[in-house]
Formats: sequence, structure tokens, C-alpha cells
Amino acid sequence: MQLRMDKAALTAFLAREFGQVAEDFSVETVGPERLVLRLKVAERHLRPGGTVSGPSIFALADVAMYLAILARIGPVALAVTTNCAVDFMRKPAAGRDLLGEARVLKLGRTLVVGDVLVFSEGLSDPVARAGLTYAIPPSAVREG
Repeated sequence: MQLRMDKAALTAFLAREFGQVAEDFSVETVGPERLVLRLKVAERHLRPGGTVSGPSIFALADVAMYLAILARIGPVALAVTTNCAVDFMRKPAAGRDLLGEARVLKLGRTLVVGDVLVFSEGLSDPVARAGLTYAIPPSAVREG
């Protein structure tokens, strides 16, 4: 499977199209099987008790899956989330960034299904798991 966008292209796309959140994230790796996205955890991502908030974990999962899809289909800004279910499994480690490992499980003509495992940096057990479905515009160019 040929990737249509690499790390540099995805980073530039995120900065151009989603500048309001681009600084929160860093594309770590992009490959045919997975994409790893870092959430640079800051004070604004924390909830009472000093742990990363659920909305911040959701954002990491959503952006990671979006970029994993774009890596395969190209810069399609109008791909949108149609469903997301997040299982919060354990408290993230204090003071560590989060890493979202996204996998595209099925790339169809109009829908993409994938999952994201979220980890505290340096720890082996996931803190959350998200299952996501995206709708892609019929005019989007997809892999053959």
C-alpha cells in the first residue's frame, strides 16, 4: 500500500487546515499499518486531580485517525467523524505526553473504520481505546 501523505505533508496539512490545535500535536510515525500521534500534554489538557481530561483524549484519538486516513487517501479536508466510542481504561501517568496509535481497519468507498490505542509515553498498557468511523466524500481519491 502506497501512502499518499508522509509525516511532513501531514504536519503541514494540520498546521494549514487546523492551526487552532496543530501545536498540541506532533506526528511521530507514519506507516502503512499505523500512525502514531503525540498529544503534547499541557496544563490546559488536565482535569481536576491532575489527569488528562476525557475531551483531550478524544481529541488525540480523533486527530490521529483523521491523519491516518489522510496518509492513505491524500489531503481530503472534508473527511468527517461519524462515530466515536472511547473506552477509558486507566488513569494516564502524570506529567507524560500521550501517544495515539491509529490503525485503519477498513477503507471503503464512503466509510473508513479504525481504532486508536492511547498510551502514556513510556508505559506499555493503554489508557484508552477508541473505535472510530469516518465518512469520506465520494470525490476523494482512494488507494486502489
